[in-house]
Amino acid sequence: MDSRSERKHQAIMEAATAVFLDKGYSGTSMDDVAKLAAVSKQTVYKHFADKEKLFAEIVLATTDRIDGMIELVADVPADADGLEENLLRLARQFLATLTQPQVIQLRRLIIANADTFPELGAAWYEQGFERVLATLAATFQRLTGQGLLKADDPIMAAHHFSGLLLWIPVNQAMFHGSAQHTEADLDRYAAAGIRTFLAAYR
Repeated sequence: MDSRSERKHQAIMEAATAVFLDKGYSGTSMDDVAKLAAVSKQTVYKHFADKEKLFAEIVLATTDRIDGMIELVADVPADADGLEENLLRLARQFLATLTQPQVIQLRRLIIANADTFPELGAAWYEQGFERVLATLAATFQRLTGQGLLKADDPIMAAHHFSGLLLWIPVNQAMFHGSAQHTEADLDRYAAAGIRTFLAAYR
């Protein structure tokens, strides 16, 4: 793709993301996307065969953002004295990333269309959150080998870690339609989550 075509592709992706998040899948038309991207409808169809392909691409493009999260998760140092502090820092960044308004909106959009596009929902989960869980599990396995944690089932420990942090803010946002927490709430969830996690796994 030449750079002009690339720019248009990017503009269409950004416009489509905004429109899908605002109007949902069934409420979005290719006209809406073209108008917001400031291109012709013909140009949108030149880049994306149909609305379904466009939706799939904007959903899967968001899994790239997980890469930074994966580096953080893989990077917990083997420091017995600083373990709680290091896990707390990780927990706070974990919460900040996964409770961003756009991430919450996208999650609701994918769940709302999971019956229509089950493969897409599964792919988003596998390429996104499941990669984070697998990296967390590998980190907990490493820390167990180094004598800092006692996680006999590292993947279960990864689920427990995530659940302790995300259960409250994500569920509240799912049912209310938008984030309900403050930064102070996230600090509290992180501290309580890590305290509980270490009570089980230290």
